[in-house]
Amino acid sequence: MNNAVLVLNQNYEPLNVCNVRRAIVLVIGGKAEILEAGKHGLATPNAVFDAPSVIRLMYMIKRPRPRVKLTRREIFIRDDFTCQYCGMRGHDLTIDHIVPRSRGGLHAWDNVVASCKACNHRKGGKSVAEARMTLRNSPHEPRAGLYYTIERRLDFSMQDTWQKFLPGITPSPSLRNRSAHSTNPA
Repeated sequence: MNNAVLVLNQNYEPLNVCNVRRAIVLVIGGKAEILEAGKHGLATPNAVFDAPSVIRLMYMIKRPRPRVKLTRREIFIRDDFTCQYCGMRGHDLTIDHIVPRSRGGLHAWDNVVASCKACNHRKGGKSVAEARMTLRNSPHEPRAGLYYTIERRLDFSMQDTWQKFLPGITPSPSLRNRSAHSTNPA
């Protein structure tokens, strides 16, 4: 009942990932159709249903372009796991506020960068100029790729039946790291 189901818009654009129960409610209510069925069925006292793997909505959903959430992981992905002061690559990074929060700096995309511990400690509560440091890249809010909302809901076990509906996405552990760098227009 908790298996993942890919939900497609009327034009076959991926919208969401939901559970089997929600998908069956949409199908029974006439709001969606099953495009791909899973291996297992779902039995009720009155009927047996194919457990959907992919469903398509019967009507078009217009949704706003998603925005990338400001999280540690997304900052590291945007900065390619590289210290923005010295250029050291690695996964042992911290978040640095360019204008320190103690000086009124905001926790926003254009004020946070990935930094190694040594550079973050050296900069401390000073501005970049006061610490005599330079930024390698100016920070910016990354654009969400075409499949941003779907990729964040995948659990590394993407079903094979989804492949033809998600071109360009391969089920691998590095999926999330590569997906945030995609610049597919939507």
